[in-house]
Amino acid sequence: MTGLTYAEVGATERGALPGGYRHLRHRALVGSGPRAMREAADAVLEFWMHRAAGVRIDASAPRAAPGVHVESRMGVGPLSLSAPCRVVWAEDGERRAGFGYGTLPGHPATGEESFVVELDDMDDVWLQVTSFSRPAGWQMRAAGPLAPLFQRVYAHRLGTTLRRLVH
Repeated sequence: MTGLTYAEVGATERGALPGGYRHLRHRALVGSGPRAMREAADAVLEFWMHRAAGVRIDASAPRAAPGVHVESRMGVGPLSLSAPCRVVWAEDGERRAGFGYGTLPGHPATGEESFVVELDDMDDVWLQVTSFSRPAGWQMRAAGPLAPLFQRVYAHRLGTTLRRLVH
């Protein structure tokens, strides 16, 4: 896909993350059973998990699919941060659903992030947030070691938010 700011498109879907980036893998239990799986899948694929976590989302389609443009905004006024991305892969199965999006020019980072829910053999539903990134803009460079901490806190918040949404 053209316009993305990195070469390793789809790496979060395949699981082996590329070198030269910070890696994040966060897993959170969000519910149990097929009903919880369906609710979690819809919340992820329709961006409700992000919105309920306090992120303003402007997407070119109501549901994640390859090619959908997603602009995330956090913060207020001059302190708000815009993060343009494009969905590079998506899936919606009975036992696994989610998507990965990659950074576009103007994003403070370079890389990819995915949000996947899975129903395991014990009937538990898990959210897995996976990313690889490195600073691209001054905001992330200025944040220094706080940037990876923010990413971990954000992933944890998404897990907590999704758990609340499916209950």
